[in-house]
Amino acid sequence: MGRRILVTGGAGFIGSNFIHYWHTKYPSDWIINLDKLTHTGKLENLSDIQLEARHHFVKGDISDQGIVGKIMVSGVDWIVNFATEPYVDHCITAPSDFVKTNTLGTQNLLEYAKAYGVKRFLQVSTAAVYGSLGPEGYFTETTPPAPDNPYLASKIGADLLALAYYHAYGLPVLVTRCSANYGFYQDPGKLVPMLIIKALNDEMLPLEGTGLKIRDWVFVRDHCRALELVLNYGRAGEVYNIGGHNERTDLEVAKAILARLEKAQSLIFFDAERLGNKRRCVVSTRKIETELGWQPQTSFETGLAATIRWYQTNRHWWQEQGRVKELNCTG
Repeated sequence: MGRRILVTGGAGFIGSNFIHYWHTKYPSDWIINLDKLTHTGKLENLSDIQLEARHHFVKGDISDQGIVGKIMVSGVDWIVNFATEPYVDHCITAPSDFVKTNTLGTQNLLEYAKAYGVKRFLQVSTAAVYGSLGPEGYFTETTPPAPDNPYLASKIGADLLALAYYHAYGLPVLVTRCSANYGFYQDPGKLVPMLIIKALNDEMLPLEGTGLKIRDWVFVRDHCRALELVLNYGRAGEVYNIGGHNERTDLEVAKAILARLEKAQSLIFFDAERLGNKRRCVVSTRKIETELGWQPQTSFETGLAATIRWYQTNRHWWQEQGRVKELNCTG
């Protein structure tokens, strides 16, 4: 019998891609998927494996001691924590929701991981905790975090708690911080799917400010490969940055989508700047490349073409998500 892995937030964008990846790569492993199915968590993301014995879904909150306790009693070897309260605009009006899920929820998982002797605990975080860069340079794993809203403060709080459990209790914790993801099953409110869907519908494509915000884009399957290497071979107590080597302005992304779909560039328009809009967020991946041999395998052009095809083929998926949400500042 293989490992029993608790994946929290496994019905969301990155979590569901990770489960698909792991389910195919490790056929002897069992996955317990804990997700409260709010915001971006959709069971439709896992419809093809939902009824398989090796994937067991539990609806619940990571801050719920009763639910987490019942799962842990059944036996868990590894924990991969994707669960997060994701919408930044909401964090301004209800910051306590973010502290409860992102920080206290992670602490709840850490306590149970310590109590039940979990062999690997992966805290999946975001490079956005580092703040914003100028036109040159990269964030490294030793860059001091600079959160500028309650969402990011709650995420860095979770990261630091996880690392503290390694130092204080010897819990084998690892932390990853990834730059902007794109790919299949991404919520329609995020930049790439929002632009694709609007272009498919011949609607205007809104960009924040001047559209010159720079993000480093990582195809989600490349991110999953990085997480696999960190889980299998990463050093406990360490942080690993993950990036795609694909810096693009939002304007460049919009133009690439319109060109691929053969739509007029005049569909682009510029909207007001939003709260917490970072000008440039790019990480150095030297550590994960040197220690674990990871490199992104998907160029932005290839990944974007595959993503556009997926949204064209799976209209039912994003049409069922309802109205495309307004773009939020984590994009």
